[in-house]
Amino acid sequence: MTTTPTPALQTIHGVPVWVCPAQGAPVATEQDALDLIGDAGYHGARWVVVPVERFDGRFFHLRTGVLGDIVGKFANYRMGLVVLGDVSAHTAASDALRDFVRECDRGTQTWFVPDLDALGERLAA
Repeated sequence: MTTTPTPALQTIHGVPVWVCPAQGAPVATEQDALDLIGDAGYHGARWVVVPVERFDGRFFHLRTGVLGDIVGKFANYRMGLVVLGDVSAHTAASDALRDFVRECDRGTQTWFVPDLDALGERLAA
């Protein structure tokens, strides 16, 4: 019997970060976001890191509203969201998504980063 890896609290440049493993249930709904926010908050995290692989495919299609719903929940609860991994295939297919990612990366609430090293650089700044 194999078990699914569980999220873990890490401190990156003094910031508590709830890092989700690549394996696990997909993040596809507002309730999935609320579950992550609740778990992370309980452990004292200020950011939740979710690998790209964990997001339901609809997340990267803006017209579905999934991305907006999930990002909105994180904003409402003042919990940062990091989408971890390569999103270039998704942004290459959608100018609107590329613009959305660029705007998020300019802010302080939602970031799209390629790896944990890049997140560390963002948090150190």
